[in-house]
Amino acid sequence: MAACVENCRTKSTFLCWTTAAAAGDSSCKFSVCSPRRSCTTPIDQYSDGAAAGDDDEVWAELRDEARSDVEDEPILRQYYSDLILSHRCLESALAAHLAGKLCVPGVVASGTLYDLLFSALAGDPSARRAVRADLRAARDRDPACAKMVHCFLYYKGFLALQAHRAAHRLWGEGRRAAALLLQGRASEAFAVDIHPGAAVGEGVLLDHATGVVIGETAVVGSDVSILHGVTLGGTGKESGDRHPKIGDGVLIGAGTHILGNIRIGDGAKIGPGRWC
Repeated sequence: MAACVENCRTKSTFLCWTTAAAAGDSSCKFSVCSPRRSCTTPIDQYSDGAAAGDDDEVWAELRDEARSDVEDEPILRQYYSDLILSHRCLESALAAHLAGKLCVPGVVASGTLYDLLFSALAGDPSARRAVRADLRAARDRDPACAKMVHCFLYYKGFLALQAHRAAHRLWGEGRRAAALLLQGRASEAFAVDIHPGAAVGEGVLLDHATGVVIGETAVVGSDVSILHGVTLGGTGKESGDRHPKIGDGVLIGAGTHILGNIRIGDGAKIGPGRWC
């Protein structure tokens, strides 16, 4: 029988693991269904062309890296099992990892956050693609990142960005209180403050990440690298669309502040400590 996670908003839509996944298929095929019909519609059909093979490749590589680390450091076996190897798919592992980081014992339970995060991430094909692209970006563009599994487990810039992706999905659905909860907890846990309304592309690297602030109407393109202490903010003199627009392939150095509704073109490189 498929294991279902209820969508907290509609009370009528479910994200389900198919029987193949429940039987041990680590590729974790999702279905979208309602209580009145069987889970037969693959979630992949709602994507705009991302290949399921790409999804499987990243998740399979992440699990292989986890097994390799466990062989090298057996004391990490339970840790890696709980956060990666016991999960059927990347979305489940990521939701569990973030829930553990963002929960408030006795106030906001990790199980509640898991359901919220999982439904937001697994139900959004663009978020699913972006998570994988962000992992690849860390491995390919950060010389200190030898394995994607290390980014997944330990890089707070990556984790803060994925919390934002879930919050952005909720914001777009009109669930603003839930989105702001994720933003607030991520800001406290990771020292990264990204408004849920901000639009962030795929393959984004928040390197070191401490002190990054991205405002509500900011737009960040794909394949962008942002170092610590960067602000994409407003001038304080405007309302409405008031934050920067960052093109694709941009590099923003540490401590840079870009204020107002200005555009940074594709491929630009901004040195550290600049004011724009």
